[in-house]
Amino acid sequence: MKIAVLPGDGIGPEIVAEAVKVLNALDEKFELEQAPVGGAGYEASGHPLPDATLALAKAADAVLFGAVGDWKYDALARELRPEQAILGLRKHLQLFANFRPAILYDELASASSLKPEIVAGLDILIIRELNGDIYFGQPRGIRSAPDGLFAGSREGFDTMRYSEPEVRRIAHVAFQAARKRGKRLCSVDKANVLETSQLWKDVMLDVAKEYADVELSHMYVDNAAMQLVKAPKNFDVIVTGNMFGDILSDEAAMLTGSIGMLPSASLDANNKGLYEPSHGSAPDIAGKGVANPLATILSAAMMLRYTFGKTAQAERIENAVKRVLARGLRTPDIWQEGATKVGTRQMGEAVVAALQE
Repeated sequence: MKIAVLPGDGIGPEIVAEAVKVLNALDEKFELEQAPVGGAGYEASGHPLPDATLALAKAADAVLFGAVGDWKYDALARELRPEQAILGLRKHLQLFANFRPAILYDELASASSLKPEIVAGLDILIIRELNGDIYFGQPRGIRSAPDGLFAGSREGFDTMRYSEPEVRRIAHVAFQAARKRGKRLCSVDKANVLETSQLWKDVMLDVAKEYADVELSHMYVDNAAMQLVKAPKNFDVIVTGNMFGDILSDEAAMLTGSIGMLPSASLDANNKGLYEPSHGSAPDIAGKGVANPLATILSAAMMLRYTFGKTAQAERIENAVKRVLARGLRTPDIWQEGATKVGTRQMGEAVVAALQE
């Protein structure tokens, strides 16, 4: 089991180090190889996704990713900024299906920004299409407006587009995931305004004919954003496009008390995946030893489940995290009065200890 370990920037190296400790505590044989990416990649070779890093990611069975980005790189040309590394990996590895579970652990119900009775028992899976939509659509750029009221002024433009095969393949992934859960799938779009969304909805309805056992519903993205904070437990599986999924999954993250608790998996058609926490690089706390490593550790559990088929080992990690939380250990982002505040390293070591019990 060859894993490309790409820690990245900010808190990335700290949180990935703890996930690696957890993997090494399992009775499995992993081949782990590390490489720079993001700002670290730019510093090493002048590009956020160095050729050697990309080659390693392609050769590996899975990628364990930290986070990329730092304010000091904001002045670089867009193609050289750290964030381009993750977009490049998604494109080159054809990682089109992003799984973001939003699970609220019982011990963190009071840490959510919503009332405990609204979020207690929350368990949502958001499936986001990763390779299409406005993030990759062409043409795009900044130009002089050719016509209209503001002709001659600078205007920025991006193209939102989806092909039917792109929508069809993410639809099958979502229906199959819903079939393994509560058999309820909500497709989120903006079909009342966007032609792209109308195509999305049409394809979803067509694919639904193959999954008679799954209940399909549709919701406009603005209403979905509202319902996530009004009645989040009404959702089981949500499937949506790249941009809407980016926004909704971060909104769902805060229902769980902290985005530092949310793992993610980005998969190709053969379940090769890139696994990363849903949060960013947080350069303001980098090096302080206070970042929450649990999202990264839980991402490693997702890697064992989806890419390597090691469900029992994945559950061992997830149960170890639950035991640590039940004992009252908290990093600052999820700390509340009465709990024991610990740092990044101490949280990782506690999970390893719980794993070995």
